[in-house]
Amino acid sequence: MARDMTPVLKRCRTLGLDPTFLGIDKKSTRTPRAGRKQSEYGLQLKEKQKAKFIYGVLEKPFRNNFAKAQKLKYGTTGENLMILLELRLDNVLFRMGYGRTRKETRQIVTHKHVLVNGKCVSIPSYQVKPGDTIEIKEKHKGKQRYKDILEVTDGRLVPDWLDADHENLSGTVKEIPTRDQIDVPVNEVLIVELYSK
Repeated sequence: MARDMTPVLKRCRTLGLDPTFLGIDKKSTRTPRAGRKQSEYGLQLKEKQKAKFIYGVLEKPFRNNFAKAQKLKYGTTGENLMILLELRLDNVLFRMGYGRTRKETRQIVTHKHVLVNGKCVSIPSYQVKPGDTIEIKEKHKGKQRYKDILEVTDGRLVPDWLDADHENLSGTVKEIPTRDQIDVPVNEVLIVELYSK
């Protein structure tokens, strides 16, 4: 599987992104250099790279999500794209606080620790729907790993569209999130402009 091996803080600095959006509480001590004024295309590309980097999605699945977002009957394409990315299983687990970073929740999913509506799902890009119940498998619940994770993520706010029960390491998707409920610093309009060229 292809992976982006660029150091995370370096990538955050390049994209002008706060590492806290990735669940990382380190700060980069370097200050970004004042560069040239960016072209319109440069700005659009940067927004796309930012969204791909935050959600840990490569180009092909990102483009597939964009095509799916265009076909949806409700909302604008940009908003739909953000909602589709937000409803990925690895992201939902991250939002519930069952992983320190999205990379960690992706690993938890691929290692078959997660049940969706009682069935084991090992695909991080699996799209959850309102009413879905997500939980960590019974045999993994007592592991030290999850105690450590909850210690770190306990103060993290669970969005209104999700319900998380940290005692039982489970949660429910209450509704489809609106764009206002997605606290990601991405201007999706620029991504739509980029793909519609």
